[in-house]
Amino acid sequence: MKVLMIGDIVGQPGRKALKGILEKTIREYGIDFVIANGENAAGGNGLTYAVAQELFDYGINVITMGNHTWDKREILSFIDSDNRILRPLNYPSGTPGKGWGIYELTNGEKIGVINILGRVFMNSYPDCPFKTVQEIIHIMNKETINIIIDFHGEATSEKNAFGFFVDGLVSAVFGTHTHVQTNDAKILPQGTAYITDVGMCGPLNSVLGLDPEIIIERFTTQMPVKHKLADGPLQFNATLVEINEINGMTKDIKNFFLLI
Repeated sequence: MKVLMIGDIVGQPGRKALKGILEKTIREYGIDFVIANGENAAGGNGLTYAVAQELFDYGINVITMGNHTWDKREILSFIDSDNRILRPLNYPSGTPGKGWGIYELTNGEKIGVINILGRVFMNSYPDCPFKTVQEIIHIMNKETINIIIDFHGEATSEKNAFGFFVDGLVSAVFGTHTHVQTNDAKILPQGTAYITDVGMCGPLNSVLGLDPEIIIERFTTQMPVKHKLADGPLQFNATLVEINEINGMTKDIKNFFLLI
């Protein structure tokens, strides 16, 4: 089974990058399942119904979220009714939506996806990602050994530790949130694929997808600024893993950093 994880999609530029490359990539590499982090897909913050449907039309099977899940209040009207959209599992009990799901491929194979939120340097107060995930993995294993985790977090140390924590228990841990692809894609000792951050889909000449001049002004003046998405060439960041159908561990991992 080949699974593609797409880095944080940043606004309309990120969606434009997907439109130009995703279908071709799926076909060329024989990809069976596509996950994408969509917490910034609508205008740079949050997700709307129309944008979610656009992403599904491009070939994405599951959209994961993060600390910007609720930035577009509209999401409250559809997150409970669409199990293809996952919010962080470790939000408090009673939060709308689901943090995990199991999905069936056309050939009958099943794959589980978990969305988890880090706590270090994040402006939110989720439950412990380490403790939260253990019970869910056990529940999912009753249906599938193929499990993918999107760990949406700021600190590289927290992501690294989490990768080793679930090594041998899940197929892959993909880090998201920092929008900068890291050069550490690997298979951990017990067979779990790991990368600290998949990167992003959006403007190449930007600061995390935003106009550099705006962000420089914020840093140099310490004054609030209105965010603006950058213009210019686009980048497509993703990570592809091939999962062993016998044990659910990863056989191969490959990064994509494509310019569009």
